[in-house]
Amino acid sequence: MTPDEHDLWFLPLGGTGEIGMNLNLYGHDGQWLMVDCGVTFPKPGRVSADGTVHHSGEPPVQMADPAFIADRRDQLAGLIITHAHEDHIGAVPYLWPLLQCPIYTSRFTAEILRRKLAEFDLLHLVPIFVVDVGDRKTIGPFQVEWLALTHSIPDPNALMIRTSAGNIFHSGDWKLDDQPLVGHGYSKATFTDLAEEGVAAMVCDSTNATVEGHSMSESRLYQGLLEAVRPAKGRVIVACFGSNIARLHTLTAVARATGRYMGLMGRSLINMSSAAKAAGLWDTADSLIQSSHFGYLPREEVLAVATGSQGEPRTALRRLASGNHPDFELEAGDRVIFSARAIPGNEELIDALISQLKGLGVEVLTAESAGLPIHASGHPAQDELRAMYQWVQPAVAIPVHGEEQHMQAHADIARDTGVPKRLVGRNGDLFMIRPVPGMRRQMVETGRLGWLKQELVRVF
Repeated sequence: MTPDEHDLWFLPLGGTGEIGMNLNLYGHDGQWLMVDCGVTFPKPGRVSADGTVHHSGEPPVQMADPAFIADRRDQLAGLIITHAHEDHIGAVPYLWPLLQCPIYTSRFTAEILRRKLAEFDLLHLVPIFVVDVGDRKTIGPFQVEWLALTHSIPDPNALMIRTSAGNIFHSGDWKLDDQPLVGHGYSKATFTDLAEEGVAAMVCDSTNATVEGHSMSESRLYQGLLEAVRPAKGRVIVACFGSNIARLHTLTAVARATGRYMGLMGRSLINMSSAAKAAGLWDTADSLIQSSHFGYLPREEVLAVATGSQGEPRTALRRLASGNHPDFELEAGDRVIFSARAIPGNEELIDALISQLKGLGVEVLTAESAGLPIHASGHPAQDELRAMYQWVQPAVAIPVHGEEQHMQAHADIARDTGVPKRLVGRNGDLFMIRPVPGMRRQMVETGRLGWLKQELVRVF
């Protein structure tokens, strides 16, 4: 199955019909371009989008099986990573030996990627090309331009993929945030210019397609977080996603305003902040203390930012709740703030963690119980999707990065904004964009690989 010079194809191996482990392929003129290569972390008892029930004993880290493209490695022109979230970048160290292609990504994402590759002793082998917003690179028969959008992590990029057969706009994960606080913003003109050029298909994030309105800006969270921290009598521990550098900047401002010392607890938080500093995205005025100093400070001077907002085992907040963290022990009157919302499937883990914290006499504040906003999503709600379709005006809409209900809601929005054709499919479906738009179901066998005992194993 090889595209010729008249063909322009989209083939998802992961991330379409589900949220997580994104792996996308674009085919044209005998070659393929891969966009993103991510992981997922299945929960025992959870039913995946294809009906598979996950069980205990499965590999804790899983990713899309790349067999289709690994068998055609000589046709793989390159891999683009749109941003540094685990469901877009996390599988690279595991799968690159099967792919052995050059990688293109932004500076911040490259910093994260290098750290991951070094853990697998691959850093010296993988060719990484760092790109900036507005750059155009010729990768095989594809000319790719990196476009600025905003998300809940620094330097996310959308892509304009140009070929002799037609053009594709690939959104990546995004939102329209006029004040993202960290990293580049976005310009409406970037996308209206694409419409003038002509876009054959728009492949776009569906995560919040069922959510009305417009996503909230990161810049609106300061007051809510300040009001959540200021009245606390004891220590304050804020749980949030480690990749949200903008949230960390907001919390350092809250720490200054409340006379507290702020530090990070958890490997992913420390790693992300280090990468932000290396990429020039960390304000030098935002100083942090070592978490090991927390135990020596008066309780009312501590503001700890911790991993574990999803109740994951072995994270800093879980260890604090269990009383086995080396830095300090939680006490009655301390306050834990969840500056994050539950990822679907994690509700039971989070509820159990909150019960454990309350059992210690710890005050718990969640995004749902806070009087003012303390969390903002990184994905577009319905008004943003409508705006993007009105700007880009693609001939075909292809919803991805969502489960069935998200993608169908997304397709309905595209229809209502005048997109002539909508194609809703799943992993393994072949989306034919040119010469004639259409879809062939389950043209490619898909599945999952897992990392277990230092090797890749087939999960299903």
